Amino acid sequence: MNTTPQPDPRDRPARLTVGVVGAGRVGPALAASLQLAGHRPVAVSGVSDASRRRAAALLPDVPLMRPAEVLQRAELVLLTVPDDALPGLVTGLAETGAVRPGQLLVHTSGRYGARVLDPALRAGALPLALHPAMTFTGTPVDVQRLAGCSFGVTAPEELRLAAEALVIEMGGEPEWIAEDKRPLYHAALALGANHLVTLVAQSMELLRTAGVEAPDRMLGPLLGASLDNALRSGDAALTGPVARGDAGTVAAHIVELRAHAPQAVAGYLAMARATADRALDHGLLKAELAEDLLGVLADRTDGGNRTAPEDRTDGGNRTAPEDRTDGTDRVDGTDGIDDSGRVDGTDGIDGTGRVDGTDGIDDSGRVDGTDGRVDGDGTDGPGGDAR
Repeated sequence: MNTTPQPDPRDRPARLTVGVVGAGRVGPALAASLQLAGHRPVAVSGVSDASRRRAAALLPDVPLMRPAEVLQRAELVLLTVPDDALPGLVTGLAETGAVRPGQLLVHTSGRYGARVLDPALRAGALPLALHPAMTFTGTPVDVQRLAGCSFGVTAPEELRLAAEALVIEMGGEPEWIAEDKRPLYHAALALGANHLVTLVAQSMELLRTAGVEAPDRMLGPLLGASLDNALRSGDAALTGPVARGDAGTVAAHIVELRAHAPQAVAGYLAMARATADRALDHGLLKAELAEDLLGVLADRTDGGNRTAPEDRTDGGNRTAPEDRTDGTDRVDGTDGIDDSGRVDGTDGIDGTGRVDGTDGIDDSGRVDGTDGRVDGDGTDGPGGDAR
């Protein structure tokens, strides 16, 4: 074990001065991480009280300035503003002469690659797109979470090594994303993360309605196991009534949702259909069970009063899925465990959490077209910036 005392980062010669335009949840955390690597934050811009508090907490003693003044002071500038604000900000900074030749200009948008920085490139800047695939809270814990975090990296080929080096210095793992693949990359992250908060919140509300006193405690282990299984096994981790073809159970879910949470029905049906398609494609859902299930999941305007498969009395009766006694019987208890021994993680709990954190962009920045002011927040709150 190395017992040699490590130097305080503040005592090391700084390699780059760092500025932040947009003191939302992401920018100050990245600047603080770069500071740990030996760089020196010198300026930050922020308008709202929340931005100022965040900057003071993560970047103490770093002065607040206007965006143009930040660029005057810094060799490396982090543009951590919302996607929609970024093109106008870059154009405004370039047209007003704020961008200096040789200056590293980094944005953290998941949507855009390096081309959005072309106006600054023409002014001599070095453009980098570094998008942390992480949820941000605007607190010091974000700096710790960057350890092992993947970054989507896009830059001109001659700057690729520099971009990847900056990510590694922040403790992250660089993942190269081609310019034309950035929208698809960002869509994938949004699909896998952005709706998680909504789905989990809906699930907790329903559990409270059902009388569960601690929904978070109930969901925590189940969600953790579901995520772990999905990352390890992909579609083979699918379980639950949809993957098993339990049409009667799904029909009962829809009836209850219409009664207690009608706003959740559309999302439930959409995810259930997607789950059924994947389960069919991977041989988990038997074709003979899929007909009734897909019928239950079909678009209907009758208020959800369609007769469940097990209640039919017409001449075409078939044994309801839960009543079958053939060799395909499966245990479907209320404990979320099927006969494969896997935790049933698909019973209303799939989804994703906001970009706000997976796109690495502060969702609240304002751009004032007359002076280029940018504020990185506006939706400040306890939630993460999961872009």
